[in-house]
Amino acid sequence: MDKVQVLAESFGYSDSFDCMDSAIFESIVPAICMDKDCDYTTELEPDSTRGFCECCQTNTVASILVLCGVI
Repeated sequence: MDKVQVLAESFGYSDSFDCMDSAIFESIVPAICMDKDCDYTTELEPDSTRGFCECCQTNTVASILVLCGVI
């Protein structure tokens, strides 16, 4: 399963498009760690690409809007 789908499901969506669509006009959106061994999810600013992961201690958290190419 890809990171966008994992992120969508962790926020209660069965479809990643629905998760992205609901986040488009929000000031805080779902985000996921992009480290291959970590699926930590949180909420960050829509343009976040290097957010801090509290699980693996890296700056690898990206927002769903960045991952889907909206921003």
